[in-house]
Amino acid sequence: MFDEIMEKFEGSPSQQAVIRLLLERGFSVNEEGRVVSGGIEIPFTGIAREIDVDRRVVDSTTDAIRDDPELQRIFANIGAIPSLRDLAPVLDLTVLTVEVAAADESGIVAAVTDRIAAADISIRQVISEDPEFTDEPKLYIITDESIPGDVLVTIRDLPFVRRVEF
Repeated sequence: MFDEIMEKFEGSPSQQAVIRLLLERGFSVNEEGRVVSGGIEIPFTGIAREIDVDRRVVDSTTDAIRDDPELQRIFANIGAIPSLRDLAPVLDLTVLTVEVAAADESGIVAAVTDRIAAADISIRQVISEDPEFTDEPKLYIITDESIPGDVLVTIRDLPFVRRVEF
């Protein structure tokens, strides 16, 4: 899906940058063509400054989204979820990052979380980046306590795991 969305803007790397930011941040585009997070409007100038494009690029991108029924449905319904990943050091939580060979394979989340649960470790949050929207999706597991080395080894040894870090 990500590739299909980006293809619609293949002639404009600047508009692709806007699309990427909207998807990564979970920003919606409302009926008036405004970028919003929930009910809070995000100024075009702020978006443009963040990705170093002209404000008019953001404006033309939201117009293109409104003019395309498929894009309109996607961007009208996207939303952000609060993540503990960046807060983990402040809250004294552990973040396990798992990179896999084929992110669209089934059972990845279950296999990793089963090993953590078997060690009687409480999982606070699981974030699985969507392989449709991210080039190299990762699985993030936030726990209340450190994950013992033997559990990390069992996760690393899963056939689909490329890399594990915490």
